[in-house]
Amino acid sequence: MANILDWNSNREMWLRVLAAQSDITLEDWNGTITQLAPADEAYLRRWLKEQGISGYAENLLVMEHFGYPDFLSATADELVDGQYADRAHLRPIYDAIVQTVSTFGDFTIQTRKSYVSLVTPKRTFARIKPTTKKRVDVGLRLADQTPRGRLKSCNFQSTMQVCMTLAEVEAFDAEAVDYLREAYQYNC
Repeated sequence: MANILDWNSNREMWLRVLAAQSDITLEDWNGTITQLAPADEAYLRRWLKEQGISGYAENLLVMEHFGYPDFLSATADELVDGQYADRAHLRPIYDAIVQTVSTFGDFTIQTRKSYVSLVTPKRTFARIKPTTKKRVDVGLRLADQTPRGRLKSCNFQSTMQVCMTLAEVEAFDAEAVDYLREAYQYNC
């Protein structure tokens, strides 16, 4: 069974990071920043760093002041729909992958603006990205991360050096399922 997360679900974590970096509440930070009236984001970021605020907490405060990007307020379904809006013929590949992974065991779907991460309780094991209008790339975190067979070299992130490229749902065959299952099991 899958737990589905979108960007907005990260806000709670960002608030925890802010609390770890400062004893000041979000509301108080917002009031102080409003009084500061920073002219632009670069100025606010410099000022926050001087206050000891960085990373997720910094990003949170910048977005609180200058506004959140649309994709942060989108639901998981809206994010996935947006990824495939101009390539609807590739959506069945995504759907088949998620349906298949749901038979492996517990996992989380983390939706982002341009890709979806599949995460075991331990860590990310795959990323699904409609890379072009003609294919979906599935990055895999595997023990032996060298291109072999259908696994091609890719650079989704440093932990995912290989991926499968799928241009049609029929390409998500038994061999592709085996690679995906191997990544899932390796990362449990």
